Amino acid sequence: MSSLTHIANDIPKSLMPADLAAGRKRLDSVWNGVIPGVVLVAMITAVAFSAHNVSGFALFSPMILAVVAGMVYSNVLGTPAHAKAGIAFSQKRLLRFAIVLLGFQLTLGQVVSIGAGGVGIVAATLGATFLFTVTLGRLIGVDAKLAQLIAAGTSICGASAIVATNIVTDARDEDVTYAVASITLFGTVAMLGFPLLAPALGLDQHAFGLWAGASIHEVAQVIGAGFQNGTQSGEIATVAKLTRVAMLAPMVIALGLMARRKSSDQAATRPPMPWFVAAFIAVVALNSLVTVPAEVKSAMALATTIMLTMGLAAMGLQADISQLRSRGLRPLALAFCAFLFIGCFSLMLVKFA
Repeated sequence: MSSLTHIANDIPKSLMPADLAAGRKRLDSVWNGVIPGVVLVAMITAVAFSAHNVSGFALFSPMILAVVAGMVYSNVLGTPAHAKAGIAFSQKRLLRFAIVLLGFQLTLGQVVSIGAGGVGIVAATLGATFLFTVTLGRLIGVDAKLAQLIAAGTSICGASAIVATNIVTDARDEDVTYAVASITLFGTVAMLGFPLLAPALGLDQHAFGLWAGASIHEVAQVIGAGFQNGTQSGEIATVAKLTRVAMLAPMVIALGLMARRKSSDQAATRPPMPWFVAAFIAVVALNSLVTVPAEVKSAMALATTIMLTMGLAAMGLQADISQLRSRGLRPLALAFCAFLFIGCFSLMLVKFA
């Protein structure tokens, strides 16, 4: 690359056509602006995937490990100024595209398979948990945007929901990191603890799968907890969780409408239907109508995980630990209360609805 640059520099500008000179200028701009940051994010993502395969870290998804690795890098070594454009690109563009690709993991047939009762339990739990968390956050003095991120991560699908919600709420990077960390903590507790409670609560495989899918935060955590209790339980838990993922789109649209009503300047407000939500719905519809080869779905799932991990690594690179400490323990207490609420509320519906 350096030799090509020297050769290009040796060419007199007067001998270069105007369009060639303009193209070279654009290439230099991309190289110096976006690529260094993307390369840094990719390196941290590779570290996260490698750490995930190490004994003791397998409980944590690469996304969570990437946030931690990014935070350690930025707060110990510092983030280079020339990498910031690429980090911003990873945080915004790649994350939006990853949300779209999540649609390849869901079909409408999967949602229907758990029955109207199962869909009702999932929807009621999601709505009640979100409202409870936002309301409690206001009562105990947690910033409204941070409370919404914690509410979305708890009620819908963990880090992915936090990322998608933040596109509408536009919270600080430190708030996103705080929400992801707290959701990961209590989701891990649920993954390890809920299977131990199944016999004491008298839950058969179907009931436990529905409870796990309706209440545990991350998709990977739901799968881990569900299959600990049996194959049938794991399959039902996965479908119930994917049903919650499908509700990400209407939730983001609702938040966009709320933000629009609160704003006095209608022109400056984001549209209630962000493009990535419309694209997510279109991909789910396509995946429901057309048989996508298993190899393609597998590739899409891997690409989704990689891009989500890169986006969260970028967030970690922009997170200031001193800013996180300044949030105090109230948001953590809010996440804990939300964790207790979603577990108890969904269990009540599964047992008595």
